[in-house]
Order: sequence, then structure tokens, then C-alpha cells
Amino acid sequence: MTKQCFGNAKVPLSPAVRAGDFVFISGQVPVDQSGAIVPGGIKAETEQVMKNIEAALALAGCSLSDVVKTTVWLKHAEDFADFNAAYAPFFPQDPPARTTAESRLMIDIRVEIEAIAYKPQS
Repeated sequence: MTKQCFGNAKVPLSPAVRAGDFVFISGQVPVDQSGAIVPGGIKAETEQVMKNIEAALALAGCSLSDVVKTTVWLKHAEDFADFNAAYAPFFPQDPPARTTAESRLMIDIRVEIEAIAYKPQS
């Protein structure tokens, strides 16, 4: 199996890596294009993270409809309901499998999400 890395990150990781028919998206955080953490709490952060996941998927020729699994880390369990409200519109039908856990995060944010997509190569 060959591995192909996509994108350039400011930290030692690839935003997206294709391994065969699977695409692995590194944990995305709620930063905008300037690198600033978006204000507005869990809903705004979740929306930005999902936009960042969409951008990373696009590097590998994928979209959210190709996502089969996500892993979510929330800083506060009490954000779970508001997180779900912001996350759900990105997967209006047949949402991917998901794991969600409360966790201390590496920077002062409320959510981080990684994704796995499946898209057979042409």
C-alpha cells in the first residue's frame, strides 16, 4: 500500500493522508485562515472545525459525504448538547460512526475532531 500526504501544516503532521482507499484527517482545531482561534463558544468552534475538516478532505479529493468515522474531543462534557446541535447539520443523512470523549486539549479550545474518509481511488 502506498501513502500520500497532502498539505503543509505549521506543526509536524499532514492535514490529510491517503492510504489506499482511506483518507485520514488529522485532528482539526477551531482556527481560522489567519491561525486565530474563533470566538463564540462551542457552536462557533465546532462549525470552524468542520470547515477545516472539509478543507483537509478537499486536499485528498474527498468531501464530508465520504467520512465514515470521526473522533471528537470536548474540553467540557457539558458542551455535548450544543456540540451536537452544531455538528449535526454537516451530516444531514447517514452520519459517520463517532466517538466523543471529554479531554484536556493541547491549546485553549473547546473541541478537536479527526476524521476518516473512504473514497476508492480511480
